[in-house]
Amino acid sequence: MESETLAAAQQLDFSLLSQFMRATFTVKIVMLSLVAASFWSWAIIVTKFKVFRSAKRETRMFEDAFWSGQPLDPLYERLSANPRSASEKIFAAGMSEWRKSHRSDGVMMAGAQARIERAMNVALDKAAEQLNSGLTFLATVGSISPFVGLFGTVWGIKGSFEQIAAMQSTNLAVVAPGIAEALLATAMGLLAAIPAVIFYNKLSGDADKISGEWESFADEFGLILSRQIDGPDA
Repeated sequence: MESETLAAAQQLDFSLLSQFMRATFTVKIVMLSLVAASFWSWAIIVTKFKVFRSAKRETRMFEDAFWSGQPLDPLYERLSANPRSASEKIFAAGMSEWRKSHRSDGVMMAGAQARIERAMNVALDKAAEQLNSGLTFLATVGSISPFVGLFGTVWGIKGSFEQIAAMQSTNLAVVAPGIAEALLATAMGLLAAIPAVIFYNKLSGDADKISGEWESFADEFGLILSRQIDGPDA
């Protein structure tokens, strides 16, 4: 009997696909969920790298034009119709409020500085929110995937013990296939979590750095407009 059991165990296919097909329905759902989360995480990672690279390039191009010494009004006229980068949107928001704050006689309305800063902060917050979109999903995958995989493992090992009770045999050749299938869920959980955590930290740092550059530009532009508001005698 023991030799027959061992021979049957040796004939089992331990490839990943075969282990998945032999797993229980619950463990299969766990594995499929982890695979889907992993694919979605990688899609976010690749997309974010492209978005961040584009944001850095567009910000650098705009700031080169802004600090080139050309008058701001022609620059605003050129960009206001379709601002692309966050820096352009911040600049357009500030210039738009700057123009609206002038009365028909050319006198600046009271509270113009606060309104201009508020308009630029709104544009900055929207750009930062868009920049960080999707990173919460990476953090979630990195946090819960190991536990989801562990749940699949616990459930699979529970099935293995039930099989021991049903067959009334503790032979390792009987329970090893079920345990191997169960442990596969934990491995998949770690494979989903590790890249998500690594790239979440990387992308979060890059997003903070880019947002910091936008904030610095908004502060510098606000100072320029503040000098114009206060006048030459301020």
